[in-house]
Amino acid sequence: MRILYLDLDTLRPDHLGCYGYHRHTSPNLDAVAAEGTLFTNYYCSDAPCLPSRAALFSGRFGIHTGVVGHGGTAADMRLQGASRGFRDRLDRESLPNVLRRAGLYTVSISPFAERHGAWWFYAGFREMYNTGKGGMESAQDVTPTALRWIEANARRDDWFLHVNYWDPHTPYWAPAAFGNPFADEPLPEWLTPQVLAYHRTLVGPHTACEINMYDNRESPEWPRYPGELKDRADLRRLIDGYDCGIRYMDEHLGRLFDALQEQGVWEDLVVIVSADHAENLGELGIYAEHATADHATCRIPLIVRWPGLPGGRTDHGLHYNLDLSPTLAELLDTEAPSAWDGQSFAPALTRGEDCGRDYLVLSQCAHVCQRSVRFGPWLYMCTYHDGYHLFPEEMLYEIESDPHEQREMATARPELCREAAHRLEQWHARMMRGSDFAVDPLWTVMREGGPHHARGQLARYLERLRATGRGQAAAELERRHPEELTWPRSP
Repeated sequence: MRILYLDLDTLRPDHLGCYGYHRHTSPNLDAVAAEGTLFTNYYCSDAPCLPSRAALFSGRFGIHTGVVGHGGTAADMRLQGASRGFRDRLDRESLPNVLRRAGLYTVSISPFAERHGAWWFYAGFREMYNTGKGGMESAQDVTPTALRWIEANARRDDWFLHVNYWDPHTPYWAPAAFGNPFADEPLPEWLTPQVLAYHRTLVGPHTACEINMYDNRESPEWPRYPGELKDRADLRRLIDGYDCGIRYMDEHLGRLFDALQEQGVWEDLVVIVSADHAENLGELGIYAEHATADHATCRIPLIVRWPGLPGGRTDHGLHYNLDLSPTLAELLDTEAPSAWDGQSFAPALTRGEDCGRDYLVLSQCAHVCQRSVRFGPWLYMCTYHDGYHLFPEEMLYEIESDPHEQREMATARPELCREAAHRLEQWHARMMRGSDFAVDPLWTVMREGGPHHARGQLARYLERLRATGRGQAAAELERRHPEELTWPRSP
């Protein structure tokens, strides 16, 4: 058994051809999807980068691991405490260690552990290659390492190779020499001039007037990444930049696929394609960031090509990324740890069965503090800290007809909000009963000053809002967050 896991940072499924995108961004990934099963409702349980991979590799929700944010206490895996033996629980429960018990030689090519100080990420890997730029890698920095490993090792039996690409992540750094294959292609239809004009009235980091988080500065080093969206040309620059990152990465993936074919292992190779999170590209007025617990940020691709299992299928069930671990354990006929929160969807791959969950709870505590419930066609969002976006406490969207979250319906459908809030409370009670800790890490984030990417930024942002004629929004943010004005400013 040989498994290639492609961990493609910040990849939106709806910007891939196999998911129906109108641009030709992903010919190599599309070919894999044609031979496998494509999952349309696959979500990271905890966004963004650090919480998502913590959930995937530990098999547990952030409310259990404690990793729900990007800084403070909530960026560290909780210590096991008195029950810890000679080795900690990751020796038994991390996905790479479970794969090792199934007989696979485990290898990772990724800078992720260093980027986030998440050294637990290495648990269970036999070989680890840090590509050395802390997540600022281009594909040209990753592919040579992967090709060397493939040339030296691909013909061996029983391996799991995790390869992490970053090109769709900001600041969209496909090399200038790559050009722009999408220069003459239309933008997504929903991003009309009227939508952009409305988005320019919104406030918060990574909104149209502050793509550079809290200001509109640009860097000549990143020509595909505008500091502000003033007009359609700026919008094209950003969307084309993101899509160029995908296409450039896809071309490098084609090089890996060719090398695996040359080694004679492609036909029998399991290929799994996914991401840690996706990207807001206008949803909720946010651009070029994975900042919310919504459909745009938390829905990620999953493509599984498993030789010997039927291909050309599409699964529409609701699944978490942490469900992948027990799925692999079942397919590899090895025992899944009892502490895992995941639920196997192996029957979807082996028999095409619908084995999705009734609903999902999604979490984000790095840019905002939110929990959301995805159920039926609906997405309900509960906001505890708005990340300076002036979100209401409750939002409701009908995702199937409104995937870009343009029509907020909480006031119009209070009965659905009540249903979703009840599901959220049920989930929370179940999670806390199953926890070794009495504190929900979301509230740890709140007590420590709010989400990491908002902490200490309010005073500076209020100055910018007032200087740019948005004093009314500044006054409302000051009213909502008076205690945060006492926090020290970030340098």
